[in-house]
Amino acid sequence: MTQNEKSLRYAEVAKEIAAVIDGETNLTARMATVSNILHHSFDHYFWTGFYVVDPEKERELVIGPYQGSMGCLRIPFDKGVCGAAAVTGETQCVDDVHAFPDHIACDARSQSEIVVPIFNPTGDLIAVFDVDSDKKAQFDEADTKGLEAIMKNAFG
Repeated sequence: MTQNEKSLRYAEVAKEIAAVIDGETNLTARMATVSNILHHSFDHYFWTGFYVVDPEKERELVIGPYQGSMGCLRIPFDKGVCGAAAVTGETQCVDDVHAFPDHIACDARSQSEIVVPIFNPTGDLIAVFDVDSDKKAQFDEADTKGLEAIMKNAFG
């Protein structure tokens, strides 16, 4: 899939997600819907889901709604790609997770990853959205822009 084709697909999926979650106020329901629709919309997605900021543990993410194989239950802010997104507040796009410092191998089949931080309307980090692929270098600018727009519309 070319970047242009991928961008067009993200635009279509964004409309579908917006229509399905319109009026839904429950955060878990919104996250479950977003992860399900995205997971089934792209062939390069292997694991798709959320890690939520745990209000009871400082600087730690806990597994949220997801699609795919078993995920890590908890991720400290100072570990892995998800932790890097949480700490920096910036999307992390990694071509080879095995070359990433402090990578956490929740599933050894994961080869590349993109993680988008999610902020509530007041600007507080509430979660990260994590997508893994079982092939290297599967995520690019089209994924970054598409996912950032979807997350902002769904949760910001």
